[in-house]
Amino acid sequence: MVKIIIADDHPVVLFGTKSFLEQKGFEVIMACENGLEAYNQIITKKPDIALLDMSMPGLSGIDILAKLKTNNYVVKCVLLTMHNDVSLFNRARELDVKGYLLKDFALEELEKCILEVMKGNTYFSTHLNQKLTIQHNDDENPNLQDLTFAERKILELVAEQKSTKEIAALLFISEKTVETHRSHIIKKLNIPQTKNALLIWAMKTKK
Repeated sequence: MVKIIIADDHPVVLFGTKSFLEQKGFEVIMACENGLEAYNQIITKKPDIALLDMSMPGLSGIDILAKLKTNNYVVKCVLLTMHNDVSLFNRARELDVKGYLLKDFALEELEKCILEVMKGNTYFSTHLNQKLTIQHNDDENPNLQDLTFAERKILELVAEQKSTKEIAALLFISEKTVETHRSHIIKKLNIPQTKNALLIWAMKTKK
């Protein structure tokens, strides 16, 4: 039986999720109301899967992922979030998250997500905003994995057809810094240095 630790600071959501999982035949070995408790229980009880709310007091879901990775502790983590945000999604992937679900649709995808994760696969919600789909192409475009957090954010904004000036304003950096990042992205992805080449590449990859 799959052993799961769940963590959410909203009691109704926490125990509703616990009841749902138990009805599906999973064993919930601990239900935690904050991130620090969740981290300690993960280390102590060694679950198959840790189902973590993104935003919790003490430690967030992202914080827990970071601590586990820093301490070389391997556990399959699934994040639940209200935020359809590319930067959070990118950060979670950098920290080896195995599942990423939007809370609004979690119950319809949770069982499938857990089963896929237990097979050694990753599962990202089918309801993620389309702008995040560029991130799913890492396997087809291995060089994407070489991009830094900042470069991925800029690539996502380029795909939204934002100008260098607009990107600089959104990220609170200079236009020169944006151009430097764009140049690095082009080199890392082996994109021909022709007019609008990065925009064209980003739009094609986004589709």
